[in-house]
Amino acid sequence: MGLSSLNPTERFTERVDNYVRYRPTYPPAIIPYLRETIHLNRKTIVADIGSGTGIFTDLLLKHGFTVIGVEPNQAMRAAGENFLQHYPHFSSVQGTAEATTLANQSVDFITVAQAFHWMDPEKTKVEFSRILKPQGHTLLIWNVRLTDTAFLQSMDELKRQFGKQYEAIHSNHADETQIRAFFAPKQVRIKTFRHAQILDYASLRGQLLSSSYMPQETEAGYEEMIKALEDVFQRYQENAQVNMEYETKLFLA
Repeated sequence: MGLSSLNPTERFTERVDNYVRYRPTYPPAIIPYLRETIHLNRKTIVADIGSGTGIFTDLLLKHGFTVIGVEPNQAMRAAGENFLQHYPHFSSVQGTAEATTLANQSVDFITVAQAFHWMDPEKTKVEFSRILKPQGHTLLIWNVRLTDTAFLQSMDELKRQFGKQYEAIHSNHADETQIRAFFAPKQVRIKTFRHAQILDYASLRGQLLSSSYMPQETEAGYEEMIKALEDVFQRYQENAQVNMEYETKLFLA
Protein backbone atom coordinates (compact mmCIF):
# COMPACT_ATOMS: atom_id res chain seq x y z
CA MET A 1 0.00 0.00 0.00
CA GLY A 2 1.01 3.63 -0.36
CA LEU A 3 1.96 6.16 2.31
CA SER A 4 -1.25 8.17 2.21
CA SER A 5 -1.63 7.83 6.00
CA LEU A 6 1.54 9.91 6.65
CA ASN A 7 0.00 13.31 5.83
CA PRO A 8 1.55 13.66 2.36
CA THR A 9 -0.37 16.86 1.60
CA GLU A 10 1.27 18.98 4.30
CA ARG A 11 4.57 17.31 5.17
CA PHE A 12 6.58 19.30 2.57
CA THR A 13 5.15 22.73 3.46
CA GLU A 14 8.17 23.85 5.51
CA ARG A 15 10.64 22.47 2.97
CA VAL A 16 9.51 24.23 -0.19
CA ASP A 17 12.50 26.56 -0.53
CA ASN A 18 15.03 23.74 -0.28
CA TYR A 19 12.88 21.60 -2.59
CA VAL A 20 12.85 24.30 -5.26
CA ARG A 21 16.56 25.00 -5.06
CA TYR A 22 18.15 21.61 -4.53
CA ARG A 23 16.01 18.72 -5.74
CA PRO A 24 17.35 16.98 -8.87
CA THR A 25 15.81 17.51 -12.28
CA TYR A 26 15.11 14.62 -14.68
CA PRO A 27 17.14 13.44 -17.69
CA PRO A 28 16.17 15.29 -20.91
CA ALA A 29 16.45 11.95 -22.78
CA ILE A 30 13.08 10.99 -21.27
CA ILE A 31 11.21 13.12 -23.80
CA PRO A 32 12.66 11.54 -27.00
CA TYR A 33 11.99 8.14 -25.45
CA LEU A 34 8.33 9.05 -24.86
CA ARG A 35 7.96 10.52 -28.36
CA GLU A 36 9.23 7.29 -29.88
CA THR A 37 7.36 4.94 -27.54
CA ILE A 38 3.90 6.48 -27.26
CA HIS A 39 4.09 9.15 -29.97
CA LEU A 40 3.66 12.25 -27.83
CA ASN A 41 3.22 15.43 -29.85
CA ARG A 42 2.41 19.10 -29.32
CA LYS A 43 -1.31 18.34 -29.20
CA THR A 44 -0.83 16.09 -26.18
CA ILE A 45 -2.60 17.26 -23.02
CA VAL A 46 -0.77 16.14 -19.91
CA ALA A 47 -1.96 16.00 -16.30
CA ASP A 48 1.10 16.10 -14.02
CA ILE A 49 -0.30 14.73 -10.76
CA GLY A 50 1.49 15.76 -7.59
CA SER A 51 3.29 18.40 -9.65
CA GLY A 52 4.81 20.00 -6.56
CA THR A 53 7.16 22.86 -7.35
CA GLY A 54 7.13 22.02 -11.06
CA ILE A 55 10.42 20.18 -11.62
CA PHE A 56 9.08 17.51 -14.00
CA THR A 57 6.33 19.83 -15.26
CA ASP A 58 9.04 22.17 -16.52
CA LEU A 59 10.63 19.42 -18.61
CA LEU A 60 7.27 18.69 -20.26
CA LEU A 61 6.51 22.34 -20.92
CA LYS A 62 9.92 22.95 -22.48
CA HIS A 63 8.95 20.49 -25.20
CA GLY A 64 5.68 22.19 -26.05
CA PHE A 65 3.10 20.01 -24.32
CA THR A 66 0.01 21.47 -22.68
CA VAL A 67 0.30 20.60 -18.99
CA ILE A 68 -2.16 20.81 -16.10
CA GLY A 69 -0.38 20.66 -12.75
CA VAL A 70 -2.46 19.02 -10.01
CA GLU A 71 -1.06 19.64 -6.53
CA PRO A 72 -2.73 19.54 -3.09
CA ASN A 73 -0.09 21.41 -1.08
CA GLN A 74 -0.73 25.16 -1.26
CA ALA A 75 2.87 26.24 -0.68
CA MET A 76 4.31 23.85 -3.25
CA ARG A 77 1.60 24.69 -5.77
CA ALA A 78 2.29 28.42 -5.36
CA ALA A 79 6.01 27.84 -5.89
CA GLY A 80 5.28 25.83 -9.03
CA GLU A 81 2.91 28.46 -10.38
CA ASN A 82 5.56 31.13 -9.87
CA PHE A 83 8.29 29.02 -11.48
CA LEU A 84 6.19 28.08 -14.52
CA GLN A 85 4.16 31.25 -15.06
CA HIS A 86 5.97 32.14 -18.29
CA TYR A 87 4.62 29.05 -20.08
CA PRO A 88 1.37 29.84 -21.95
CA HIS A 89 0.34 26.17 -22.04
CA PHE A 90 0.51 25.63 -18.27
CA SER A 91 -2.37 25.70 -15.82
CA SER A 92 -2.55 24.70 -12.18
CA VAL A 93 -5.32 23.29 -10.00
CA GLN A 94 -5.69 22.29 -6.39
CA GLY A 95 -6.43 18.59 -6.30
CA THR A 96 -5.17 15.18 -5.31
CA ALA A 97 -4.45 11.99 -7.21
CA GLU A 98 -7.62 10.55 -5.75
CA ALA A 99 -9.71 13.62 -6.63
CA THR A 100 -8.04 15.70 -9.35
CA THR A 101 -11.09 17.95 -10.16
CA LEU A 102 -10.38 17.33 -13.89
CA ALA A 103 -13.14 16.43 -16.34
CA ASN A 104 -13.90 12.92 -17.56
CA GLN A 105 -11.59 11.74 -20.37
CA SER A 106 -9.92 15.14 -20.55
CA VAL A 107 -6.19 14.24 -20.76
CA ASP A 108 -4.03 12.16 -23.10
CA PHE A 109 -1.20 11.46 -20.70
CA ILE A 110 -0.85 11.28 -16.92
CA THR A 111 2.53 11.74 -15.27
CA VAL A 112 3.49 11.26 -11.63
CA ALA A 113 7.06 12.22 -10.71
CA GLN A 114 8.47 11.30 -7.30
CA ALA A 115 4.98 11.19 -5.77
CA PHE A 116 3.11 7.95 -6.49
CA HIS A 117 4.23 6.36 -3.20
CA TRP A 118 2.21 9.02 -1.33
CA MET A 119 -1.04 8.11 -3.11
CA ASP A 120 -3.83 5.66 -2.32
CA PRO A 121 -3.38 3.16 -5.19
CA GLU A 122 -6.97 1.92 -5.41
CA LYS A 123 -8.62 5.36 -5.37
CA THR A 124 -5.93 6.77 -7.67
CA LYS A 125 -6.48 4.00 -10.23
CA VAL A 126 -10.20 4.82 -10.35
CA GLU A 127 -9.53 8.54 -10.77
CA PHE A 128 -6.88 8.05 -13.45
CA SER A 129 -9.25 5.81 -15.41
CA ARG A 130 -11.89 8.53 -15.20
CA ILE A 131 -9.78 11.46 -16.48
CA LEU A 132 -7.69 9.60 -19.08
CA LYS A 133 -8.86 9.47 -22.69
CA PRO A 134 -9.23 6.09 -24.38
CA GLN A 135 -5.80 4.85 -25.53
CA GLY A 136 -4.14 7.29 -23.13
CA HIS A 137 -1.00 6.50 -21.14
CA THR A 138 0.26 6.85 -17.58
CA LEU A 139 3.87 7.39 -16.51
CA LEU A 140 5.26 6.90 -13.01
CA ILE A 141 8.82 8.14 -12.52
CA TRP A 142 11.37 8.34 -9.71
CA ASN A 143 14.91 9.54 -9.28
CA VAL A 144 16.25 6.67 -7.16
CA ARG A 145 19.45 7.58 -5.31
CA LEU A 146 22.19 5.01 -5.96
CA THR A 147 24.50 3.50 -3.36
CA ASP A 148 27.32 2.19 -5.55
CA THR A 149 30.07 4.55 -4.34
CA ALA A 150 31.49 5.06 -0.85
CA PHE A 151 30.02 8.58 -0.74
CA LEU A 152 26.54 7.41 -1.75
CA GLN A 153 26.68 4.56 0.77
CA SER A 154 27.63 7.02 3.51
CA MET A 155 24.72 9.30 2.59
CA ASP A 156 22.35 6.34 2.72
CA GLU A 157 23.65 5.39 6.15
CA LEU A 158 23.22 8.99 7.35
CA LYS A 159 19.61 9.07 6.17
CA ARG A 160 18.89 5.74 7.82
CA GLN A 161 20.42 6.94 11.09
CA PHE A 162 18.63 10.28 11.34
CA GLY A 163 15.58 9.94 9.10
CA LYS A 164 12.10 9.59 10.56
CA GLN A 165 10.03 6.94 8.73
CA TYR A 166 12.93 6.61 6.28
CA GLU A 167 12.56 2.86 5.80
CA ALA A 168 8.81 3.04 5.17
CA ILE A 169 9.12 5.87 2.65
CA HIS A 170 12.29 4.76 0.87
CA SER A 171 11.12 1.16 0.45
CA ASN A 172 8.03 2.38 -1.43
CA HIS A 173 10.01 4.25 -4.09
CA ALA A 174 9.69 2.56 -7.48
CA ASP A 175 8.41 -0.69 -5.97
CA GLU A 176 7.94 -2.83 -9.08
CA THR A 177 5.51 -5.29 -7.48
CA GLN A 178 3.20 -2.50 -6.31
CA ILE A 179 3.42 -0.71 -9.64
CA ARG A 180 2.57 -3.80 -11.67
CA ALA A 181 -0.40 -4.40 -9.36
CA PHE A 182 -1.54 -0.80 -9.87
CA PHE A 183 -1.43 -1.07 -13.68
CA ALA A 184 -2.84 -4.62 -13.94
CA PRO A 185 -4.09 -6.01 -16.26
CA LYS A 186 -2.16 -3.62 -18.49
CA GLN A 187 1.45 -4.37 -19.33
CA VAL A 188 4.16 -2.07 -17.99
CA ARG A 189 7.22 -0.82 -19.87
CA ILE A 190 10.23 -0.13 -17.63
CA LYS A 191 13.06 2.15 -18.71
CA THR A 192 16.02 3.49 -16.74
CA PHE A 193 18.38 6.42 -17.23
CA ARG A 194 21.48 7.46 -15.28
CA HIS A 195 21.38 10.93 -13.82
CA ALA A 196 23.63 12.97 -11.53
CA GLN A 197 24.08 16.24 -9.67
CA ILE A 198 27.34 17.95 -8.80
CA LEU A 199 26.81 19.52 -5.36
CA ASP A 200 28.79 21.83 -3.12
CA TYR A 201 28.24 21.60 0.63
CA ALA A 202 25.41 24.14 0.75
CA SER A 203 23.57 22.30 -2.02
CA LEU A 204 24.09 18.91 -0.35
CA ARG A 205 22.76 20.29 2.93
CA GLY A 206 19.77 21.91 1.22
CA GLN A 207 18.92 18.70 -0.60
CA LEU A 208 19.11 16.69 2.62
CA LEU A 209 16.74 19.13 4.33
CA SER A 210 14.29 18.95 1.41
CA SER A 211 13.49 15.34 2.36
CA SER A 212 10.32 15.12 4.43
CA TYR A 213 11.74 12.48 6.76
CA MET A 214 14.87 14.39 7.88
CA PRO A 215 14.82 16.51 11.09
CA GLN A 216 14.50 20.26 10.71
CA GLU A 217 16.42 22.89 12.66
CA THR A 218 14.04 22.93 15.63
CA GLU A 219 13.83 19.13 15.94
CA ALA A 220 15.82 16.61 17.94
CA GLY A 221 18.78 15.16 16.10
CA TYR A 222 19.27 18.11 13.76
CA GLU A 223 22.66 19.27 15.09
CA GLU A 224 24.04 15.72 15.15
CA MET A 225 22.80 15.16 11.61
CA ILE A 226 24.47 18.33 10.29
CA LYS A 227 27.76 17.41 11.98
CA ALA A 228 27.58 13.95 10.38
CA LEU A 229 26.83 15.55 6.99
CA GLU A 230 29.84 17.85 7.30
CA ASP A 231 32.03 14.84 8.07
CA VAL A 232 30.72 12.91 5.04
CA PHE A 233 31.23 15.88 2.74
CA GLN A 234 34.80 16.53 3.92
CA ARG A 235 35.67 12.85 3.56
CA TYR A 236 34.52 12.55 -0.06
CA GLN A 237 34.63 16.01 -1.62
CA GLU A 238 36.89 16.75 -4.56
CA ASN A 239 37.42 20.42 -5.37
CA ALA A 240 34.69 21.19 -2.79
CA GLN A 241 32.10 19.11 -4.64
CA VAL A 242 30.48 15.68 -4.46
CA ASN A 243 28.64 13.65 -7.10
CA MET A 244 25.08 12.59 -6.23
CA GLU A 245 24.09 9.84 -8.65
CA TYR A 246 20.66 8.46 -9.48
CA GLU A 247 18.93 5.84 -11.55
CA THR A 248 15.85 7.50 -13.04
CA LYS A 249 13.19 4.78 -13.34
CA LEU A 250 10.18 5.07 -15.66
CA PHE A 251 7.11 2.86 -15.51
CA LEU A 252 4.86 3.38 -18.52
CA ALA A 253 1.46 1.84 -19.23
